[in-house]
Amino acid sequence: MNHHIGIVEDDPNIRNIVSAYLKKEGFTVTLLESAEEAWELWKTEPPAMWILDIMLPGMDGYEFCKKIRMESEVPIIIISAKDEEIDKILGLELGGDDYLTKPFSPRELVARVKRLFKRSSISLANTEVNDTRVTVDELTIDKEERRIFFRGEEYEVTTKEFDMLLILVENVNRAFSREELLIKIWGDNYFGSDRAVDDLVKRIRKKLPHLPLETVWGYGYRLRNEGEVT
Repeated sequence: MNHHIGIVEDDPNIRNIVSAYLKKEGFTVTLLESAEEAWELWKTEPPAMWILDIMLPGMDGYEFCKKIRMESEVPIIIISAKDEEIDKILGLELGGDDYLTKPFSPRELVARVKRLFKRSSISLANTEVNDTRVTVDELTIDKEERRIFFRGEEYEVTTKEFDMLLILVENVNRAFSREELLIKIWGDNYFGSDRAVDDLVKRIRKKLPHLPLETVWGYGYRLRNEGEVT
């Protein structure tokens, strides 16, 4: 599939290099110098993925990421000259799916783009052989449409939030370590801190405060339910 990727980067050299590598792999790209331009593109011809710089003129990448996440779970890879752990955590907390620090290898970026698209394809393929919906108590997940319902109301969630909820629902009452969740959700090649898992749980609890998502102290998390899973 010829995926469309939006590259939001104010450095023309980085824009052109990233564009060249992605085009070589068969992707369609749109180059944008600002988040404002990217937002206009989102309203007219939304990309299937964003590659987003943080330090932008005008609206910064964090704010743009936040706006996109209010409307969609489209994959977002954040690139930034900031190498502080707090910046990475903030980017992931606002809904970024991956984070690369400048300078980075264009080949590594392409590999991460492919991995994100592959992960999305696998999720869709799984719905062909599994039941399309799974319910635990008052929480229902539609795997085919990637939708979340709790107590009869639909909730908007990001890609990572959906992935974590699906893992926990399909393994109800099982405790997962932070490291397990980090690998399952971010992949084997993710080198960030497991704080990203804690931040993801924090976001889910904020959206679904009555969900029985328990902390297993000193270990990780589990979704507790003593009833029937359907």
